[in-house]
Amino acid sequence: METHEYDNGEITVIWKPQLCQHSGICVKMLPQVYNPKERPWIKAENANAQQLKNQIEHCPSGALSYKLRS
Repeated sequence: METHEYDNGEITVIWKPQLCQHSGICVKMLPQVYNPKERPWIKAENANAQQLKNQIEHCPSGALSYKLRS
């Protein structure tokens, strides 16, 4: 499955576009990070790790996941 990764130095957001069905939830929760009209559409550097984790945990389709930097 195709994946894209977006890193902010603390956390890496992993996006699986084939699973994505509810991007509106992302945009509403963190509009400074998610903008479907721009490329790349995810700008992980515009939020901290905790904000991203909280939002990703609300992803209903499982299209978003994350890994923390060690």
